[in-house]
Amino acid sequence: MIPLIGITTYVADASWSSWVRTSAVLPSSYYELVAVTGGRPLLVPPLSTAPGGPGTAAAEVIEALDGLVLTGGGDVDPGAYGEETEASVGGVDPVRDASERALLAAALAVDLPVLAICRGLQVLNVELGGTLHQHLPDVTGSDLHRTAPLVFGEVGVTTTPGSRAATVFGTGPTVLCAHHQAVDRLGRGLEVTATAPDGVVEAIELPNARFVLGVQWHPEEGSDPRPFQALVQAATSYRDDRAHLVR
Repeated sequence: MIPLIGITTYVADASWSSWVRTSAVLPSSYYELVAVTGGRPLLVPPLSTAPGGPGTAAAEVIEALDGLVLTGGGDVDPGAYGEETEASVGGVDPVRDASERALLAAALAVDLPVLAICRGLQVLNVELGGTLHQHLPDVTGSDLHRTAPLVFGEVGVTTTPGSRAATVFGTGPTVLCAHHQAVDRLGRGLEVTATAPDGVVEAIELPNARFVLGVQWHPEEGSDPRPFQALVQAATSYRDDRAHLVR
């Protein structure tokens, strides 16, 4: 059996043929990179109509998985970290926030491998009690990390020696960024393991976990298999260990 990797999705109006419907959507690069590195992807949409709310059965979903990818998307609701929403914040989806935080909490409780990408990194930080800079240009005075909406720009980052980020990406990778928010106060137990030249946090991880890595950039846009391969390897180990416990 190959490891089953859950991947969270966006919700948006989508069109195909003559249909236009509100749909669970996701760039194919996410699930294809899971597949090409040896995992079986399973898309996990947020649920707005579940009787128990968006986090319904999160633990049961996680029980079925061997790994989890938290994907990119709109901004996390600043209310989740105790702040008023600034005018620069956009794309907030409280249903998605609640769904992904419930999945993440359940994953962390059982040490399930997690790869958190861009928004996913921010969800990870907020779930563990951290906060976010709501608009980086107000902090750094530049638009280095997102020159324009929906534009992915190259940024050189420096990883921490000995960290998982360094193991996966090397010491000084050039990455594709498109974010206007970033970690402010770090969440419980997390470590910063990559930064940009302006000091902005670009990767975080839980050093004592089996595999919990968050990157503020978009490896899927550059078809970079390395973080997905690392996740699938950790998920395979998780699956094998769980099988031994069942025996």
